[in-house]
Amino acid sequence: MTRTQVAIIGAGPSGLLLARLLGRHGIDSTIVEQRSRAYVESRIRAGLLERSTVELLDECGVGARLHAEGLVHDGVRLAFAGQVHRLDLRELAGHPMTVYGQTELTKDLGEALARAGARLVYEAERVAVHEPDGPRPRVSYELAGVEHELECDFIAGCDGFHGVCRASVPAAAIKLYERVYPFGWLGVLAEVPPVDDELIYANHARGFALCSMRSRERSRYYVQCPLDDRVESWPDARFWDELRARQPSHEAGRLITGPSIEKSIAPLRSFVAEPMRFGRLFLVGDAAHIVPPTGAKGLNLAAADVRVLYQGLVEHYRGGATRLLDEYSARALSRVWKATRFSWWFTSVMHRFSDDSFAYKLQLAELEYLIDSPAASRAFAENYVGLDFPA
Repeated sequence: MTRTQVAIIGAGPSGLLLARLLGRHGIDSTIVEQRSRAYVESRIRAGLLERSTVELLDECGVGARLHAEGLVHDGVRLAFAGQVHRLDLRELAGHPMTVYGQTELTKDLGEALARAGARLVYEAERVAVHEPDGPRPRVSYELAGVEHELECDFIAGCDGFHGVCRASVPAAAIKLYERVYPFGWLGVLAEVPPVDDELIYANHARGFALCSMRSRERSRYYVQCPLDDRVESWPDARFWDELRARQPSHEAGRLITGPSIEKSIAPLRSFVAEPMRFGRLFLVGDAAHIVPPTGAKGLNLAAADVRVLYQGLVEHYRGGATRLLDEYSARALSRVWKATRFSWWFTSVMHRFSDDSFAYKLQLAELEYLIDSPAASRAFAENYVGLDFPA
């Protein structure tokens, strides 16, 4: 049996970020991941970072490439009824957003941890959590046919929605809240310049569309599609035609197309598990909550969880106090539910749920009010760039 202070299950952004922050404060951790490092670093995920997430990456010393290559966005654009309307995020909420792909962020964190000599176990099988409510929790796993056991003080469950950590909690001890949406996002990644310098969220009678980017030469585009659609039913030509049809004429005319380098359909759901702490097991990120990608809150919420948890662990190991650890679930969930509300609302106002023309007219009225009302615009911008942490 080996020993570590904090066992981290999952080597996605939240697990890597937590390990890096703890390491800079002299706290020992070991990451156990079921997938290979190449698989983890190649996953196409979020790319829009809140100011607080950028600050956290700076705090753990991995922000240099982000600041050199990331795209700072002072505004966002909403398209509906054939027009595009810009909301100035910096003016309305005081902060911009930064576009930097999760794949690049994961690589930066992984390289920093490798240089620091951190312990990362990839391709672990049969990962299991033992006695999380006892004084000496353990994590067991199998690596290359050999069984291993890791004794620790705390376990951080950063292993995602389908991971073992939440599944190890007795059903009577956890309450799940979920809303599944009746559509998905068909996403395409292509080596083409973006149609605009800022993101364009489009509400259209044919369905939602999003024009996003990963760099000045690489674009990430999405269209709303039925849940039972298959990627094979969407050749590139069909996708580009549909994306163009859902944009106002000026933006459609500027759209540059090219062969896709990645294409996938993602279902949408809102999901929250309460509480987020069970004895010495803490759920982090997607293990505890999922939001639809509208508004890009998923990765940022995971980073917010890490911020709360690592501060509690630092407080504990420095002086033995447990106040912040005891408050972890309540503090994290306060931010989670506010972001869940915003993501649900933004999804509801931008997507077509049915052919009901009355509901569509209400969406347009809601969007017109959002653009015309300074108070509504400010509230949107505050939520979009990320709410401040409570004291």
